[in-house]
Amino acid sequence: MKRLVVIALVACGGSKAPTPTPPARPDPAPVAATPAPPAGHPRSDLIPRALLFGNPERRAIELSPDGRRISWLAPLNGVMNLWVAPVDKLDQALPVTEEQTRPIRQYYWAFTSKHLIYLQDSGGDENFHAFRVDLGVPGVVRVTDLTPYKGARAEVIGLSEHQPTALLVNLNDRTPKLFDLYKVDLLTAKRTLVVQNDDNLTSYTFDDNLGIRFASRKQPDGSDQLLVPETKAGKLGWKVYDTVPVEDTDTTRVLGIVPGGKAAYMTDSRGRDTAALVSVDIASKKQTVLAQDARADAGEFLMHPTRHNLQAVGFDYERTSWKVLDASIQGDLDALAKLEGGDVHVVSRTLDDHAWIALSTSDQHPGRYYLWDRNKHKATFLFASRPELENQPLVKMWPIVIESRDHQKMVSYLTLPAAADPDGDGKANQPGPMVLLVHGGPWGRDSWGYNTLHQLLANRGYAVLSVNFRGSVGFGKKFVNAGNLEWGKAMHQDLIDAVQWAIGQKVAPADQIAIMGGSYGGYATLAGLTLTPDVFRCGVDIVGPSNLLTLLASIPPYWAPLMTLFKQRIGDPETAEGKALLTAASPLTHAAQIRRPLLIGQGANDPRVKQAESEQIVKAMKDHRLPVTYIVFPDEGHGFARPPNNIAFYGAAEAFLSVHLGGSYAPLSAEEIKASTMQVKEGKTGVPGL
Repeated sequence: MKRLVVIALVACGGSKAPTPTPPARPDPAPVAATPAPPAGHPRSDLIPRALLFGNPERRAIELSPDGRRISWLAPLNGVMNLWVAPVDKLDQALPVTEEQTRPIRQYYWAFTSKHLIYLQDSGGDENFHAFRVDLGVPGVVRVTDLTPYKGARAEVIGLSEHQPTALLVNLNDRTPKLFDLYKVDLLTAKRTLVVQNDDNLTSYTFDDNLGIRFASRKQPDGSDQLLVPETKAGKLGWKVYDTVPVEDTDTTRVLGIVPGGKAAYMTDSRGRDTAALVSVDIASKKQTVLAQDARADAGEFLMHPTRHNLQAVGFDYERTSWKVLDASIQGDLDALAKLEGGDVHVVSRTLDDHAWIALSTSDQHPGRYYLWDRNKHKATFLFASRPELENQPLVKMWPIVIESRDHQKMVSYLTLPAAADPDGDGKANQPGPMVLLVHGGPWGRDSWGYNTLHQLLANRGYAVLSVNFRGSVGFGKKFVNAGNLEWGKAMHQDLIDAVQWAIGQKVAPADQIAIMGGSYGGYATLAGLTLTPDVFRCGVDIVGPSNLLTLLASIPPYWAPLMTLFKQRIGDPETAEGKALLTAASPLTHAAQIRRPLLIGQGANDPRVKQAESEQIVKAMKDHRLPVTYIVFPDEGHGFARPPNNIAFYGAAEAFLSVHLGGSYAPLSAEEIKASTMQVKEGKTGVPGL
């Protein structure tokens, strides 16, 4: 069975009690209110934004299960669409979809090898529909909406080679709060109810024939119940199999069923800190540890396409390292690792396992795809994702570990502009302006590799620092849970400690540091300008929440089962203590403290961080006569999917940063603005070109 992962804004998990405030230590002395450095100048020799944020030439290369065809995403009339070619005749590729506005970003091969399935929403509202692409007639586009339910969200969660025309799909058309499980016929679009979800189920594990083996359910205390199905009087019910304590819910989950059906693969952090890869005998619950790492959780894994045995697992600390479990693929992985000197990921395999697609990435190239012939032990280069970047002056990203004031180890990544690192050793030869780039989630993480924003900003003359602050995932449960109830407190102090590290290492002077990020990174930007108003020269907030009370009051209906998680991780708006905590951590509460310029980008259809989150901080700043530039995209949601909108927004961002940090910028052109849907609601004069 093909395992499909559906990613939400948040990861699961929580804590039984608030994390204590770190040992008392004064925050760094405020940065003196010195004049801004001279504004940067427009330059024509910079990497063009279109090369960084425009459509890639190709991405998401996949082999059909039978190995006869190859597919990818590529532009059609400026929008990313699906293309298909015979595997041995790439020059015969034809587009098989005709999306006109929003790019296709996620798709799968059906096990028929005659159909593709892709997901698409409307304007960023995240109410995805599942579409079938029929490849029966070459050159004829035939697309069918398999889930044509207005206002509902579809999640494809199961496919199997044993039932090639069946899809398991979660749908919330009966009630927005809960997803019912359906089996959808790929050919007719007829759906059959499998589970009416009246039990607040949040996930399932299927066997190779799409039979349900496990389900999970969130409990009021934040723990997860692992359930097994049982039928009584002809009705499907559930029996508690195991309970995952609240502190382990982010790092413990069932991955799949071991061949033979008597055991399950899991990642499990119970009784240890980092999540180990284990095999669990279902009858006795006895565990066998297959692989573990004291510094990082078990992450990406490889599974045989038909035998379904786990063959290798990755552990990502500073960079990903692989533990091979099946010696039959050791030679393949060893050979692939020599291709580029970067990181190699096996992204597609045929059912007979004779052919793989391997993706090689590094900090200085976004991706090169190879066809790996296992019989001949030979790699054939297929495509570079962005060949136009091959000759551009991309720079290295350096993993570093920064220690917080209470001795947390924070894996971080530093990118230096070429002029600041002439020796190529990752050490700045002199301090220069820096951008602290904060990841979203916050239950996500930064990793080593190609990063568009790192390259853009470094090319414009800035050092860029990304920090895995406490609450980031991948480094064990203690590190995740250390972020509980620490929004605006220890999580923010981690970022300030990273700034102090950069100053101490002479990466940047104290008065030339900006903060920037999206989602939680946008919140961190607002927190940086309100809670520590003298630390940052300016800020760029992208879809960041400004008021944690209104954020929690406006979450999508289908996130209701996760409300316990939010209460434990962020704060409980239903108690006086929790409400006070959320109020104190909300940037809106402290808007009058803002002293430095702010640029805000917002998608009008964002279902996670509503437009009101940006509107209210903008209003507060206007009321206090504080400078703010506010840009809205009416056809975007939580982040910007359309390349013209990314090009326009980051054009505004680099011009904004140049005014306040002194770096270079490529001027926004009238064509770039016209191609986007950018609406500048406030502060046109704050950004050159607007």
